[in-house]
Amino acid sequence: MLLLKNIVKNYVIGDNTIRALRGVDLQFRKSEFVSILGPSGCGKTTLLNIIGGLDRYTSGDMAVNGVSTKQFLDRDWDSYRNRSIGFVFQTYNLIPHQTVLANVELAMTLSGASKAQRRQHAAEVLAKVGLGDQMYKKPNQLSGGQMQRVAIARALVNDPEIVLADEPTGALDTGTSAQIMEIMKEIAKDRLVLMVTHNPDIAEKYSTRIIKLLDGTVTSDSNPYTENEIEIEPDEKSRQKAKRPAKNIRPKKVSMSFFTALALSLNNLLTKKARTFLTAFAGSIGIIGIALILSLQNGVQLYIDGVEADTLSSYPVTIQQVSTDFSSLLGVSMGIQHRDPEERAGREPGRIYSYDVMVDVINSMTASVNRNDLKNFKEFLDSEEETLSRLTNDIKYGYSTTMNIYKSDLSEGGLTDWQVKDSTTLTPLNTGRMGGGG
Repeated sequence: MLLLKNIVKNYVIGDNTIRALRGVDLQFRKSEFVSILGPSGCGKTTLLNIIGGLDRYTSGDMAVNGVSTKQFLDRDWDSYRNRSIGFVFQTYNLIPHQTVLANVELAMTLSGASKAQRRQHAAEVLAKVGLGDQMYKKPNQLSGGQMQRVAIARALVNDPEIVLADEPTGALDTGTSAQIMEIMKEIAKDRLVLMVTHNPDIAEKYSTRIIKLLDGTVTSDSNPYTENEIEIEPDEKSRQKAKRPAKNIRPKKVSMSFFTALALSLNNLLTKKARTFLTAFAGSIGIIGIALILSLQNGVQLYIDGVEADTLSSYPVTIQQVSTDFSSLLGVSMGIQHRDPEERAGREPGRIYSYDVMVDVINSMTASVNRNDLKNFKEFLDSEEETLSRLTNDIKYGYSTTMNIYKSDLSEGGLTDWQVKDSTTLTPLNTGRMGGGG
């Protein structure tokens, strides 16, 4: 049923390698009570963790019902632990704010059973371990032996093939330990029970097989598995009769339904009302603080944008028909820009060459004068498709036409310098350009 073949487990800590198991070869029957003895640090708990899928072996192979675990993925190990393994620890690991029934029922949440099925089966298992009348008590209302019985019921509720017990009587008195061992002995009648213990008296009294470890190796086995005990299962017989090889079938994937997870979460929140309230209150303070900071940042940014828009709107942008690039003139006058690179390449080193700055300035002025097509630009501004007006406060046009206006009034004395064809003498009223720059 369970085969360990040359199991090696090494722990690497920095530059050091600790060899916890050094080639363990063991085979277990489907129903027996096995006690694993040995001093501290000999690899007992490591062996138990590897069998339970809590740890991975470095080399070797472990086969369960003829299925090798070498190629198991994480989800395969999860399914294996949930369906095939039951754990009983020295510390009970019970949830203090849940009832005894809820603690046992919790182990079935990944099995896919309904709530009614989980509750019924958990109650039946609790009755088998003698806690049928203690189902609705909290763990802190039970004695140490009763809490260990709850842990045993939790390990059995999924009907596992293997039960692993790590010092199940380590924290109990002699009388309570005897009661727990009687329960474990009864369990071992129809399944494999592996127990790690430091008490050889308990192992001798209740176990059907004792395995001793020392420095990661098996030193003795009181009842080893022999080849003569190999039993061919009915499914194996049918496969042999049909001459078909056995398939390497992995355990099915375990999962928890959405409503089960929601119910567990809600129950946990309602059980710890004060903690839930404080957590929600602290979380709301953090969320409100972040919202206030973001609001303040947004408001300041909008204010800055408004100030920039108001400031820039007071400085008009002028577009003239003729423009000059004064930066190029400044560069020429300061000697920043030089003549053609090909001309400089032909100069001999060590000689002084001169050039006329004024000529370069005049040439640069001529080349830097640009003419803008203001006619088409005005047509664009006057067209219906124009969208620039939405981004400006005002648009003004200026024209270069000079108009002289006169009136017939000699009271202010003097004649004008302009020559008039008729006999009326006119004096100028206003002289200037129409419109304004914009």
